[in-house]
Amino acid sequence: MPPITPTRADLIDPASLASLGRIEIIARWVVDGFLSGLHRSPKKGFSVEFAEFRPYQPGDDLRFIDWRVVARSDKWMVKQFEEETNTRAAIVLDVSRSMDWTGAPERLTKLRYSEQVVAAIALLLIRQRDAVGLVRYDDKLRTVLPARARTIQWRRIVRALEESGAGPDSRMAEGVQQAAKLIRRPGILVVVSDLLVDQDQMEQSIRVARAAGHQVTVLHIMDPSEIELDSRGEAIFYDPEGTLEVTATVSDVRQAYAKTVVHALEEWRLRLAALGAGYEVIRTDMPFGVPLRKAFATRQRLP
Repeated sequence: MPPITPTRADLIDPASLASLGRIEIIARWVVDGFLSGLHRSPKKGFSVEFAEFRPYQPGDDLRFIDWRVVARSDKWMVKQFEEETNTRAAIVLDVSRSMDWTGAPERLTKLRYSEQVVAAIALLLIRQRDAVGLVRYDDKLRTVLPARARTIQWRRIVRALEESGAGPDSRMAEGVQQAAKLIRRPGILVVVSDLLVDQDQMEQSIRVARAAGHQVTVLHIMDPSEIELDSRGEAIFYDPEGTLEVTATVSDVRQAYAKTVVHALEEWRLRLAALGAGYEVIRTDMPFGVPLRKAFATRQRLP
């Protein structure tokens, strides 16, 4: 019996999906597929600062329909306000050199995979009426977008994802601190990184964010070749953000390498769990729906 081909974009192989269009197109496909089985949030918000009109959706409060627009254009439009959000969120993306790597040509690099994930998470949150901001960091600050709930904010985020990066180091702890400042009240921080960073500094920055009341979810992006060595013969192992190189026979180090990876992932999990932060290992061959479920679960935990 032939395998069943997924009909939802969020379940399709990431590399195959990424070859079909631009990042904004892919993100829309992924979020549309992801939301197809979800119910709309019952939460609503309101403030006096008008932001824009948007199309009416079933379940919207009829008080906010602009009947003058309906009369002129025969389109049902709803007034949306700057603070008409359930919460505020900021996404922190690691764009350092180690992220711009893949263990196989048929897979996306960690950075390209992460950019698709960030675009989809941002669109998901905006469609849920959450304000979203973005921080990009390598060895220096690359992007800071304050959290906004307007539809145009998503286009700003997509444009920012196309900007330069791939610096030689990752100062993600500073990125987390910067993101926490973008949110005036307790909200969501989503950190997307391969976590080749200083653990103590990262832990301290997340501790500060948690003390401010923010929910923190760390998506640990890994290429499958980082989890399990799949090459044979001799190989050169090198630090992508440094100058260290070591030549070794893969069969001689495979078992020790696997134990080291398990230990490192468990240490991250325990450290972040002790801080009350979420932690998930996301492989670059996982469908985009996996990290979306993690981000959406974080949002649902907020009051």
